[in-house]
Amino acid sequence: MDKKITITGGKGFLGTHLIRHMTEKGYSRIFVADLPEYNLVDGADVRRLYEETAPDIVIHLAAKVGGIGFNQENPASLFYENAMMGIQLLHEGYTQGIEKFVALGTICAYPKFTPVPFREDDIWNGYPEETNAPYGLAKKMMLVQSQAYRQQYGFNSIFLLPVNLYGPGDNFDPRSSHVIPALIKKCVDAMTNGESQIVVWGTGAATREFSYVEDTADAIILAMEKYNKSEAVNIGAGFEISIKDLTDLIVELTGFQGKVVWDKTKPDGQPRRMLDTTRALEEFGFKAKTGFREGLKKTIEWYRHTQF
Repeated sequence: MDKKITITGGKGFLGTHLIRHMTEKGYSRIFVADLPEYNLVDGADVRRLYEETAPDIVIHLAAKVGGIGFNQENPASLFYENAMMGIQLLHEGYTQGIEKFVALGTICAYPKFTPVPFREDDIWNGYPEETNAPYGLAKKMMLVQSQAYRQQYGFNSIFLLPVNLYGPGDNFDPRSSHVIPALIKKCVDAMTNGESQIVVWGTGAATREFSYVEDTADAIILAMEKYNKSEAVNIGAGFEISIKDLTDLIVELTGFQGKVVWDKTKPDGQPRRMLDTTRALEEFGFKAKTGFREGLKKTIEWYRHTQF
């Protein structure tokens, strides 16, 4: 509880929930490193961050991230910015002699046709789905770096692979949001504006797994406290749902009465996503607690409350 902990991206969606959970547990020496104070793509700012915060532990959440459309429009900047942040933060953590580096990867790092459920040992068995490969590979470089620095320098860094997050405080900007906030916004806004239909990308056949943000925050704290190996660890809820069934569920929970139109000219993204979460349970006792309907209801209530 006395460790100095720096959290990159601490002002973001996951970061705000993580900091609240850590504070509730008794952690009091938490420092947030985020824009505009620190541009973590810039090596000078990364070094200044370490000089000014002198952390014992770094939790690296910061990322440039978005949905399929955002990924298609920004492949170069997604690769460059995410790779540079991770590489420099982990390297400077080693040179500064910090005790532990907690790196957050992404489910987008997995190969496009990974057998379901995704097991950590399959992460190198193919190329990621094309629309998010630059982002996924940039984040996966932290796994390579983490293992290399442990092997050569004995540096204690860990690599967590969270599935798609959702919950109160999510990004509802249609230009960069993921599927759950995008669907909630479409349904609620259509009802508000008296519109009779919503348009959803793809065929609805792809499947996804979703983790409630507060469960993921708990997982990160447990891993920080108890896990000290460089093998990647999945963080998820251990279920999958098709985009069509997800859409039907959000339509039901929001009360939208109109028509759903599927724009099949748009990509589905990765065909299936679901994690094997055995390692997280065995290594540091994490198991997701929040039911999917319950989590969606809380997220919809939050969005409605903030809009009206």
